Amino acid sequence: MSKLNKRSKQLRLDMIDLSKSNGGYHYGGSFSCAEILINLYDKILKDEDRFILSKGHGCWGYYVLLREKGFNPLLEGHPHLDENNGVHWTTGSEGHGFPAGIGMALAKKLQKKNGNVYVLIGDGESQEGTTWESILAASQHKLNNLKVILDFNKIQGSGYVKDILNIDPIGDVVKLFNWEVTRINGHDNDEILKALKTKTDKPHFIIADTIKGKGVSYMENSPPWHAKGPSEELEKIAREELSE
Repeated sequence: MSKLNKRSKQLRLDMIDLSKSNGGYHYGGSFSCAEILINLYDKILKDEDRFILSKGHGCWGYYVLLREKGFNPLLEGHPHLDENNGVHWTTGSEGHGFPAGIGMALAKKLQKKNGNVYVLIGDGESQEGTTWESILAASQHKLNNLKVILDFNKIQGSGYVKDILNIDPIGDVVKLFNWEVTRINGHDNDEILKALKTKTDKPHFIIADTIKGKGVSYMENSPPWHAKGPSEELEKIAREELSE
């Protein structure tokens, strides 16, 4: 997996700072999607686009990046709808963001409006029925203005995905329903940007292989860090590693 650059490390440090006074938890899933969010907000998203963080627990990097853009989102454990502050859907309950993205993408097509809809989902919510219904609906309506990115860190709240309800080979199944499917290293900026910029005549499903807790050694690939926050001593270690 790719080494983290200065921007990626700083975002993670900013997540720690922002979250400490607002609960200080859900670092694992926030760290795993950091590079995906950086590329979306630094290089991809335009005013006519919409982004939904369906894996709402991975919110800390999202909040940091929104604040960098001048927004002031409510700093809770999951995002709440506030279009004036860049949050286009309430998420957190498993599988709620993807169906909303379907509606937004379909509305854009019917109204002949420009812009794409980007939805970031987690592997735990990929077990949900709403996710599979959304895959069918996007294909049925030929939503080529929809890009769904799966943060595939392979861990959910109660353990490893493969031990709870395995979703791999999800890419092969999604492709059967006439989606464009791309698999990338979710911490490699070049691969992420290339996939996000790819134009297709189908809905696009991007599987981003990531590491839960990426960037902090004791958090990486460790299920307990899905939700909990570090002690003062462990926080110091995290800051030291992200400052190297």
